[in-house]
Amino acid sequence: MREVMLSVVMTTYNHERYIATAIESVLRQQTDFPIEIVVGEDCSTDRTLNILLDYQSQYPEAIRIVRSESNVGFRENYRRTIAAAHGRYIAMLDGDDYFTHRKKLQMQVELLEQNPDVGMCYGRSERVDESGATTIYPEGECTTTLEAMLRRNPAENCTVVARKELVERYYADVRPEEHPEWLTDDLPMWLWFAANSRCMAIDCPMSVHRVLNESVSHSPNYKRRMAFVDSLYDISLWYDERYNDSRLSDELLTEKHNTTLWVLSYNGSVGEYIRRWRRDVKEYRALKRNIASYGLFVKKVCWRMWHKTKR
Repeated sequence: MREVMLSVVMTTYNHERYIATAIESVLRQQTDFPIEIVVGEDCSTDRTLNILLDYQSQYPEAIRIVRSESNVGFRENYRRTIAAAHGRYIAMLDGDDYFTHRKKLQMQVELLEQNPDVGMCYGRSERVDESGATTIYPEGECTTTLEAMLRRNPAENCTVVARKELVERYYADVRPEEHPEWLTDDLPMWLWFAANSRCMAIDCPMSVHRVLNESVSHSPNYKRRMAFVDSLYDISLWYDERYNDSRLSDELLTEKHNTTLWVLSYNGSVGEYIRRWRRDVKEYRALKRNIASYGLFVKKVCWRMWHKTKR
């Protein structure tokens, strides 16, 4: 078995339009250490696997494919692909994203080698939607403290390099498979790193994250968007309680409440808005004094009246 310093862990499902770009972006990386690409292919129904097999035939020492007879879902695919990695470090890259900075991996491994107390490092990403519009993420400061990351995770998955031994400790400690309500695997991992190691950021764009019209995190279906928002805040609240003495619980519960009601101010019925408001207030009584929710309700009513006049 070839010794490698770093494994690029790539999970993919029905990414035939994007997977070649992802693979090529790794092959173009300039490093003075050996790397491998470990791809978790989750029984795609398009040509994703065929494209991967073609690349594997061209680069048999660099590319390994993790497969199964049936679809295992994003969480298990993520876990099994990480488990198959041989590198001391792991770089994350979903099959529809790609690296842009040619020395991304070199810079990040050098930083980790020089700072043994740093568990993970990340950089900025370019978020590109299907129309081609681009924004830089995160906006503002690249934060690294637990409280800052609880408020908003700045670490896009495609920009992160982490120590594999700590990734394995995360899985043993948190056991994310016991949290089916968590709709993402990267946020709980990076929050665990912020709570249990030092994190660092390299302040430059390194990767592209494609914002697709239909995905778990981005969907035209408002109920799916709300479910994802609930999941993100529930993850942060879980970590705030476990590692931060619930110091941000009031803030996080209020933000969760306002964000979901903002979605409902444009979507769904007035009754749905009221039911969500009541549910949240029952969970956290202080929200009854939250002025923003009443303003959003007025906006909801006005929005519906305006739409009726346009019919």
